[in-house]
Amino acid sequence: MPGILAQTLDLLAGWRPLDTWIVVTAALAAMGCSLPGVFLVLRRQSMTGDALSHTSLPGIVIAFLLAQWLNKLGWISPETYETARHGVLFLGAMVVGVATAVLTEWVHKLGRVEASAALGVVFTTLFALGLILIRTAADNVDLDPDCVLYGTVETVVIDTLAGTGVPRAAVLNGLVLLVNLGLVVIFFKELRISAFDPALATTLGINATLMHYALMAVTAATLVAAFESVGSILVIAMLIVPAATASLLSRQLWLVIVLSLAVAGLSAPLGHVMAIVLPPLIFGRLGFDSVVDASTAGMMAVAVGMLFAAAVFLAPGTGILARIVHHAVLVVRIAAEDVLGVLYRAEEAGMASKATEVNHLLENALKAGPLLRGLAMRTLIREGKLVHDGAIYRLTPAGRDAARAVVRSHRLWEAYLAKHFQLAEDHFHDSAARAEHYIDSGTRERMAEELDQPGLDPHGRSIPKES
Repeated sequence: MPGILAQTLDLLAGWRPLDTWIVVTAALAAMGCSLPGVFLVLRRQSMTGDALSHTSLPGIVIAFLLAQWLNKLGWISPETYETARHGVLFLGAMVVGVATAVLTEWVHKLGRVEASAALGVVFTTLFALGLILIRTAADNVDLDPDCVLYGTVETVVIDTLAGTGVPRAAVLNGLVLLVNLGLVVIFFKELRISAFDPALATTLGINATLMHYALMAVTAATLVAAFESVGSILVIAMLIVPAATASLLSRQLWLVIVLSLAVAGLSAPLGHVMAIVLPPLIFGRLGFDSVVDASTAGMMAVAVGMLFAAAVFLAPGTGILARIVHHAVLVVRIAAEDVLGVLYRAEEAGMASKATEVNHLLENALKAGPLLRGLAMRTLIREGKLVHDGAIYRLTPAGRDAARAVVRSHRLWEAYLAKHFQLAEDHFHDSAARAEHYIDSGTRERMAEELDQPGLDPHGRSIPKES
């Protein structure tokens, strides 16, 4: 471990301003993509985001070729072309983004196919058209397929603003992030309502269809800004995964947006550090000394995937770990209530002072091993409901009240089943043994009123009064 740490620090010792600009540009691109991604995830349109990241490709290529053609004809000067290039690409992507949404609706309605199938038809057709165009044009114009498809964030420092050393890609993605953030702030109410309930939005005078197409256009424009720094194949991770991660961590929309930005921003430094450190650490030990680094864009996708996996396991309330803990607490609570029920019934039968018989009852009545039984006992002792008096366990006044509620729930439920269902008498107990743990005082009161305050259960045993 010390050797790995020393090698990691040695690899990071060569950090330069170039690395800082790579991280800044990648973070801005990822955060810009995460904002429209939040609303795509809320609308359950994650695959639409995937489709837009690919169907924007023909829009970019057509806009690029059109600008090149106008430049060659002399209709626009080279200076104008360079100035307006990104604007033309934005426009082309936005047009095709809206066209994707419109065509998907048409195929869905006119072709009478499922919405996801309609999206698949439009998505694959437009992406194939983009690939054909980009491959055809790549030999004749300055259009790098690898740059568009895979992203080259490591080279952003080559194209800088004159005299500043600031990468153009950082400025572009930063502006897109600010615009997206401004749009979310201004139209937060409209976006929220149309995302959760389009019908309600329409009744309130909000054009949900227009909001849908506007979101598609903004998403497509955002993707264009990220293509040169992240790439169309990897940008979908930045579009969807941060939002999906944030949605696991919170149910408040504003907090989901903040967390999505944080996850997207964090993926950039994590990805770049992993791209520098992991290949030498892993492949160097396997004898592949020539492998010295990896793609930052690719490692960003890996990093954001790791953050999502961490959220899946650690998210409060919904994470795997939280569910395991909740289940364990529930199991111990049920076992503890079973102990209370056994001891209460032992007191009813006059066996509370007979240690051997009480312990035998506990072992037979609890469907649990010694570990769970011990946890249940310690829980009740800690809560002041049980005392260990020599060789026997006794209920405290608080424990007796809790036990009375459990037994009352059990016997009321048996009486309820006997009244409303034609069941054999021996079918009542098992159902009541499960239901007693989930019946609260309000439910017990309602059942007792419906049953005219019964004094006995179907087996002739007394139903305890409410504490």
